[in-house]
Amino acid sequence: MKRKYWVLLIVCVWIILVDQWTKHVVQQRLVLYQKVEVIRGFFNLVHVRNTGGAFGILGGEGGALTSWLFVAVSFIAIGAVLFLFLRLKEDERTLSLSLSLVLSGAVGNLLDRLRYGEVVDFLDFHLSSYHWPAFNIADSAISLGIGLMAFVILFRDRKRSAKS
Repeated sequence: MKRKYWVLLIVCVWIILVDQWTKHVVQQRLVLYQKVEVIRGFFNLVHVRNTGGAFGILGGEGGALTSWLFVAVSFIAIGAVLFLFLRLKEDERTLSLSLSLVLSGAVGNLLDRLRYGEVVDFLDFHLSSYHWPAFNIADSAISLGIGLMAFVILFRDRKRSAKS
C-alpha cells in the first residue's frame, strides 16, 4: 500500500478513536452544561452540544432540518476531501497529512450528528472577557489540517515565485 494511504489510515483511525473516546468520557462524567475549571481564567472542561456548524453557526435554527443539512454538508465535504486526497501525488506528504486530519475531524463530528443530531463539545478556552466557543478533538484536527494545508500552499507559492 502506498505511503499516503497508510498516513490516511493511521491518522483517521487515531483521531476518530481519540475524538469519540473523549466525547464519551465527557458525557459519562459531566452532566449537560456542567463546567469544570482546569486552569482558572483560561481553560475549562464543559459538556455542551452544538446543533450548528463550526463555532455554533446556525445553532438552534431550523431544528431537524438544519441537523440534516449539516449531515448532508458533512458527506459532501468528506467526498471532496477524499477526491482531493486521491489526486495527491505520492511525494505530497504534508498535504496528505493535512487532508487526513480534515477528513478524520469531519468523520468524528459526522458520527455525533448521526447519533445525537448534534456535536458534543467540551474544550472551553477564555482569557479575561474574550471567550472562544467550545470545541472538540475533531474540530482541532480540522483546524490543524486546514492550517497545515494553508502553510504548504503558501510556502509552495513562495517557492514558485522565487524560481521565476
